[in-house]
Amino acid sequence: MNDQCTNEIDASIDLWAEMRSRAEKIARDEPLIAHVVNDFVIMRETFAEALGARIAHKLSRTSKEYETFSALAREAFAGNPRALIQAQNDMRATAERDPACDSVLTPFLWFKGFLALSAYRVSHYFWNAGRRHIAHYLQSHISETFSVDIHPAAKIGCGILLDHATGFVVGETAVIENNVSILHAVTLGGTGKTRGDRHPKVRSGVLIGAGAKILGNIEIGRCAKIGAGSVVLDDVPAHTTVAGVPAKIVGAATEEEPCLDMNHRLS
Repeated sequence: MNDQCTNEIDASIDLWAEMRSRAEKIARDEPLIAHVVNDFVIMRETFAEALGARIAHKLSRTSKEYETFSALAREAFAGNPRALIQAQNDMRATAERDPACDSVLTPFLWFKGFLALSAYRVSHYFWNAGRRHIAHYLQSHISETFSVDIHPAAKIGCGILLDHATGFVVGETAVIENNVSILHAVTLGGTGKTRGDRHPKVRSGVLIGAGAKILGNIEIGRCAKIGAGSVVLDDVPAHTTVAGVPAKIVGAATEEEPCLDMNHRLS
């Protein structure tokens, strides 16, 4: 998988400074929720500490669970710092592509798509480390909390916009490359009881409309566009638009990178 996002260290430093500046303004302007930005941004020393605390707070129902999730996030981010840079790029992607998002701090505080994806990155670390029960434990809580069910073995790049996110499902052998935009109620699933490599491979630049179901070990080519509500059962060539049940090619994807333009028109 192309992992171009993993080396943007300078951008990550700027992002943390931007987050803190915006958090301080919220604390001044909205005293009733000042405790939120204080707890998860202003009082934290690093982005890793802040993100781990935010994930733990959202997933936990008891103080014991908060301690557990905090410890798991710390271990995952220490063991795989790349996950933090992936998350930072997800925040930037959300701020740039979602017109409802006014800053990089907004998805960190309030958007469950970003938070679910960041929590998945923690579960993915433990899956790769061979600690499958911990990974499934996290997956279960992520699904119950956010209505987002991503198998911890799935491979997901960075610069991902997961907009609204409710009902998003990703199977075990699915791959999502860098710079992909996905609306709610999308499924990247299998087609039956077949084991092994059985889930979709979504290449970079793709835009997937709300409610699309992409099923089987098929490839969604680079910079393709999937119409809302489509059922995709076959490979989709790069730079094409498909729509329908079952999905058919309806034309070219006229945007250079549909994931950036977020234009859901089919022609």
